[in-house]
Amino acid sequence: MGHNYAKPLTSGQKMERLLARIPPGWHIALERQTGDASWRALTHAPDKEGSWSAPHADPADALEEAWRNNRSVLV
Repeated sequence: MGHNYAKPLTSGQKMERLLARIPPGWHIALERQTGDASWRALTHAPDKEGSWSAPHADPADALEEAWRNNRSVLV
């Protein structure tokens, strides 16, 4: 009877993992929304345009969404 007791990544660990995956030349922006304290992120390749993530409570979640949305230029 197996159980998965793995602890989920903390926000800081998730951010480190994402920053290691995003190529060094890419633009990264994190923006905190006023009022509801949510975060949006943008990341894109040089000379390309990217799309902002939806608002998230955790900045790492916002960056992960932006990376997933805009990494298709690598393929």
